[in-house]
Amino acid sequence: MVRAPHASQASDRAALPSDAVLYVDLALDASEQERLRAVAPGQVWFAEPDSESIGDAHVLADSHIALGNPRADWVAKAPNLRWLQLASVGIDRYAGLDWPVLGQRLTVTNLGGLFADPVAETCLAGILALYRGVDVLAGLRTGETWSKLDVRPGLRLLGGANVLILGRGSIASRLAELLAPFGCSVTHFARSDGDIRTRQELDARLPDFDIVVGLLPGTDETADLFDRRRIDRLCPGAVFVNAGRGTLADEDALVAALASGRLGGAVLDVTREEPLPAGHPLWSCPNVILTQHTAGGSRDETERILDLFEDNWQRLAGGEPLRNVVRWSKGY
Repeated sequence: MVRAPHASQASDRAALPSDAVLYVDLALDASEQERLRAVAPGQVWFAEPDSESIGDAHVLADSHIALGNPRADWVAKAPNLRWLQLASVGIDRYAGLDWPVLGQRLTVTNLGGLFADPVAETCLAGILALYRGVDVLAGLRTGETWSKLDVRPGLRLLGGANVLILGRGSIASRLAELLAPFGCSVTHFARSDGDIRTRQELDARLPDFDIVVGLLPGTDETADLFDRRRIDRLCPGAVFVNAGRGTLADEDALVAALASGRLGGAVLDVTREEPLPAGHPLWSCPNVILTQHTAGGSRDETERILDLFEDNWQRLAGGEPLRNVVRWSKGY
């Protein structure tokens, strides 16, 4: 979706020099670097991804545009920076900056919509793996164990399942499309007419759903939305999926519900702590598929990021609204 930036952002873009310096904090091969040099007429500085070099901080301070996810404190102290294209959808690491002031000169765009297909497909793949016992059967190969008679009676069909999707963004829309051929009944928890719109209605409806999929941004409003009480309200055998933010659910309560067998499984692309530490109960909890925050990945991921950046660069040069401008007042 193309969102019009704040009015002050238009004047900031007009003030950019024609030879604007571009700072890139993204792992790129030689051909990808050449592609950016062809796009940007000024100096291009390629930093080591996740670099802690003070020299990089000084280069960012002298840059007008940045691509990637540089340190938040460096961004706050970069007086010339006018546009930051994040290499992520999430904006959590920058949320604590003084955006009422910083936002007067700095426009931030993210990768909203870029990961709709891969994340939706990962959610569907995880659900199907649990329903069809693929996770269990894959694990049995390690011990060369033939357990057909144990596994087969517990297999389920996705067709006709009642699914609740938390959110109505691009990923939620794509997942609903993927579920449609299975004849699933899909309901959203969102702000649109016809959706579950209040927490009170959510509480009342939770026992109705076979599958609950979390695709919400990380905000104060969504943090701990699925606390112990709501997890306990999920119907017996329900599958819980989270590909939004790890702060959505009480992991201790989720582990307890899975370990007891009351829930039928969980597909977790995100967790509160990443990487998940050794010994964490989710590693050994039954019926859990951990996709390790890979859901947005694909072979052409970097190419698609550069496509979006190049499109926004052309919009910047033409004085057009940028795609995916972050609305800090809303937290996404």
